[in-house]
Amino acid sequence: MIIVTGGAGFIGSALVWKLNQSGISDIVIVDNLQTDDKYKNLIPLKFLDVFNKEDFGEMVANDFFDKHKVETLYHLGACSSTTMLDVNYLMRNNYEYTKFLCDKCLDKDIRFVYASSAATYGDGSNGYKDDESMLGSLRPLNPYGYSKHIFDQWAQTNGLFNQIAGLKYFNVFGPNEYHKGDMRSIVNKVFYQIKDSGKARLFKSYSNQYPDGGQRRDFIYVKDAVDMTLFIGQNRIINGIFNIGTGEATSFNDFIKPVFKALDLPENIEYFDMPEHLQNRYQDFTQADMTKLRSAGYAASPTPIADAVSDYVSDYLNKDFQFLT
Repeated sequence: MIIVTGGAGFIGSALVWKLNQSGISDIVIVDNLQTDDKYKNLIPLKFLDVFNKEDFGEMVANDFFDKHKVETLYHLGACSSTTMLDVNYLMRNNYEYTKFLCDKCLDKDIRFVYASSAATYGDGSNGYKDDESMLGSLRPLNPYGYSKHIFDQWAQTNGLFNQIAGLKYFNVFGPNEYHKGDMRSIVNKVFYQIKDSGKARLFKSYSNQYPDGGQRRDFIYVKDAVDMTLFIGQNRIINGIFNIGTGEATSFNDFIKPVFKALDLPENIEYFDMPEHLQNRYQDFTQADMTKLRSAGYAASPTPIADAVSDYVSDYLNKDFQFLT
């Protein structure tokens, strides 16, 4: 059995999709479905059962792992909002719950792979190298990033990185993210802007280093992100912190131009003021150092950004049924 927490969410449901593509359906999904539409991500997928996050925690506390043969737990469930300010909630949901699951998995020799985040790198002044020895020098810019960072540090302090794998996802985009509200990728947002008004809107730059729309991020297609995740998860000897990105930063301008092309519309970009509360918490540049994952044996090349955006728009966003099937 494979367990995927956050399995109805964006990356989690894409991971289940990829497992299904490989003929694997002995999967238990754990999530907090609440009132949004992310349950729709589950409709095309094959799995054994689905449990509420809180119920699953009680089940694990009451010997769920003794009653079922679990091979791997992919812990991808978390509050991923970079604007969430309730630190107590983030610490309970993102930190304490992750510690609890990690301890239980290690007790039963269950492979534990968890989602960290590129948000832990902060403004990038200490680089983007996935080196456990550098964790103490990182300064996350928001509570979400801190909630991920403190678990990384806990794992390091307790000497767990020879047994578990933490994945620092960079800017993942693609099908199944529609339910994420303001946390959707910029491609998803501008697709609807362009369809409605013929133009896309991007934040103005507040750095002398970057023109408007010239801020650069390491954007990675969700299909590539889950390939990397499974490569690590299915190789128990590969442990530690790993970046999940492409290794190449792309400007926001270049990231969204393929949307216009896929829709056969002229480029039309409008720049607007960034909300003041985001200006000191905004990452103008991210670029994953992918040396470590490559050294571990991952050889596949990520989908070129223009091709990935075109695939996302043409095969999903511009179709009536937008989910991975």
